[in-house]
Amino acid sequence: MPVLTQRQLNRTTLQRQLLLRRSGKSAVEAVEHLVGMQAQAPFPPYFGLWTRLSGFQPDDLAQRLLDRSVVRIVLMRGTVHLVSAEDCLLLRPMVQPLLDRGVRSNTQHRSELVGLDEDELTAVGRKLLDEQPRSAAQLRPLLAERWPDRSPAALAFAVRNLLPLVQIPPRAIWGRSGQPVYATAETWLGRPLADSASVDEVLRRYLAAFGPATVADMQTWSGLRGLKDVVRGMDLRGFRDESGRELLDLPGAELADPELPSPPRFLPPFDNLLLSHHDRSRVMSPEDRKRLFSVKNAVLPGTILVDGFLHGTWQITRERDAATLHITAYRALPDAEALAEEGRRLLAFAEPDGVEQSVNIVVDAE
Repeated sequence: MPVLTQRQLNRTTLQRQLLLRRSGKSAVEAVEHLVGMQAQAPFPPYFGLWTRLSGFQPDDLAQRLLDRSVVRIVLMRGTVHLVSAEDCLLLRPMVQPLLDRGVRSNTQHRSELVGLDEDELTAVGRKLLDEQPRSAAQLRPLLAERWPDRSPAALAFAVRNLLPLVQIPPRAIWGRSGQPVYATAETWLGRPLADSASVDEVLRRYLAAFGPATVADMQTWSGLRGLKDVVRGMDLRGFRDESGRELLDLPGAELADPELPSPPRFLPPFDNLLLSHHDRSRVMSPEDRKRLFSVKNAVLPGTILVDGFLHGTWQITRERDAATLHITAYRALPDAEALAEEGRRLLAFAEPDGVEQSVNIVVDAE
């Protein structure tokens, strides 16, 4: 079985993630290619598309949210993802078993939900949300009218898991703000969910965007169990990584030249590149992974890639009419000016004209 070096695996993954060279895809095409973008915070997907697409502007995504071409909904790993309308209808049935388990295993709410008729809760929740979109704060007291002896927060949590709820605009519209307001996907999109999910087809799409990958990687990305049996029936090509793990890929899929240059890239908080493999050594060292994921409250910052690997973090601060991009590098930079130049482009995208912009780079080796 052929062995893929770490560098070849890195370059292949980055190429499939549209991170070696910016793509001419539209926002919707890119979101579909990536099988969604993690989006529990409203605006990271804008930065994730900017770093992957040529000429991307905020309105390219904002308008697609407004015309319902894309939506934000709980999917893989039980987290909010930005997906196309078609993928919303396709993927939600696939991950529903994961979300059903979440209702019963959540340590905060499960005691309040013991013995509850989930079918009745689903029916009541759907009726309330189909009457009009509602926030969780609006939904809780209405559910409590039917179940006064239950925690309103637990009831709303269960509805969020049991029903396919999309967060509707103005939430996540660039330049605007708004708390999550929910509608059912079927009502918002005017179409039913898929009757069943073709898990093997979704896994092929995962490999096209994240592969080559192990079965454990696929399970980490999706949050699903038992994928070994699914994969066993698929026509896939096999490799080994340098540690001997079996990697699977699409037959005939291109493997990148390991000597391809990888320009500096700014990834948004929670980018799926960093979250969608069990073994993440293809993009970060164990030491850097430990440092990144030790952040407080599990809120991942924006990150930088240098020569294709995690090299530090970034954030933008605003003070009156000045915006500063703060870059914390985990070690010395081979080409600080190239990173700073990409940072200036990021600031030009993120901040309005007339705002003084500067880039501050600090090396903080631990």
